[in-house]
Amino acid sequence: MKSHRLLLHVCCGPCGTSTHRYWFAEGADLVGFFYNPNIQPLMEFRRRVEGVRDLAQQLGMPLVEDLSYDPAHWFSQVMRVTGGGGEEPQDSTSPRCARCIGMRMERAAREAVAQQCEAFSTTLSISPWQDHEVIRAQGREASARHGVEFLYRDLRPLYPESRRLSREWGLYRQKYCGCLVSEWERYRDS
Repeated sequence: MKSHRLLLHVCCGPCGTSTHRYWFAEGADLVGFFYNPNIQPLMEFRRRVEGVRDLAQQLGMPLVEDLSYDPAHWFSQVMRVTGGGGEEPQDSTSPRCARCIGMRMERAAREAVAQQCEAFSTTLSISPWQDHEVIRAQGREASARHGVEFLYRDLRPLYPESRRLSREWGLYRQKYCGCLVSEWERYRDS
């Protein structure tokens, strides 16, 4: 990869550790970007913002923040009610998750253009818990709409390193994806 300005959507501090290292080694001039309206409740949102700020300071990475926090708007965008009055079925490839990832990729693409970046990517690509086909598809769609390249790499092999680094660096480490539904799903079957 030639050296160019890359906007890196950062979902949380731990996922940003090894993802940043990967893109930095590839020669990218990185700009971090925090936009995660899915994170609930408010105190969890604040913890994750601080975790990303700690990461940016540790790495000397410039950080742009969109601190929009409106759970009612987020739910209206990602949850659909079926004709029968119930919510759509939820699983690891749920439409809810695809819409949530799409919202974040859309906003990241817009910010990449605003920051005069040639491309954008996301730290979601390091997580073994995310649907990588959805990440790739939503990133490409946002890329096409905004005329900025989306760079996807499957960074799941770096996940153990990211966990180790986040512990070493004292970054806040969360236990769930971010939304209240994912928190509920974490305990549902136990």
